[in-house]
Amino acid sequence: MKNSSKGGLVYSTDGGRMCPDCRRPLADCQCQAPARPAPAPGGVRVMRETKGRGGKAVTVVKGLPLDTDALAALGKQLRTACGSGGTVKDGIIEVQGDHCDRILDALNKLGHRAKRAGG
Repeated sequence: MKNSSKGGLVYSTDGGRMCPDCRRPLADCQCQAPARPAPAPGGVRVMRETKGRGGKAVTVVKGLPLDTDALAALGKQLRTACGSGGTVKDGIIEVQGDHCDRILDALNKLGHRAKRAGG
């Protein structure tokens, strides 16, 4: 049986894994705030891509300094505004179709300083 370096409870059948610092369940941990990702050095970029997509155009949004939940919510909002499908993966929002102007307008209204990248 291993002991943690600080001693104390490591796992509880009631609450699951315990935080070693505050000794509360990880879901209720007060000492570890989720880290907010740093903004990308180039800022928020909106571009149109067709490479590797069989000639289909996709609007890509990169460099948003948001966590995964906020990024997914923003992706849903942008897809709804454009009336098309898409996905959010690896910190990048992809919207099917060429919607650069609509997405730029929507991001600027939400307070993100977005610029168009590419041609």
